[in-house]
Amino acid sequence: MNIEVINSESKEMSLSMKDADIGLLYVIQHELLKQSSVDFAGVIVKHPLKDEIWMRISSNSKPLGEIKKATDTAIKISEEFKKLINSKIQVS
Repeated sequence: MNIEVINSESKEMSLSMKDADIGLLYVIQHELLKQSSVDFAGVIVKHPLKDEIWMRISSNSKPLGEIKKATDTAIKISEEFKKLINSKIQVS
């Protein structure tokens, strides 16, 4: 995945990502929106023929810190889900 900062201000950040998985970004967006300090988190496919996804975050604190927290939470949840799936597969 290749990430480029399009715009970075004290309370807002826009990112462009190439070779990214939109499903993963939707999970991060969901985690961002659960945080009380985040006012807006959006993910769009810039153009269907280009492999480019944009994400914009607006928050009351530093957006990069909010992305880090949301990403860490998404990783933790996916690890727990993986353990659950592996435990069910071994039982069968």
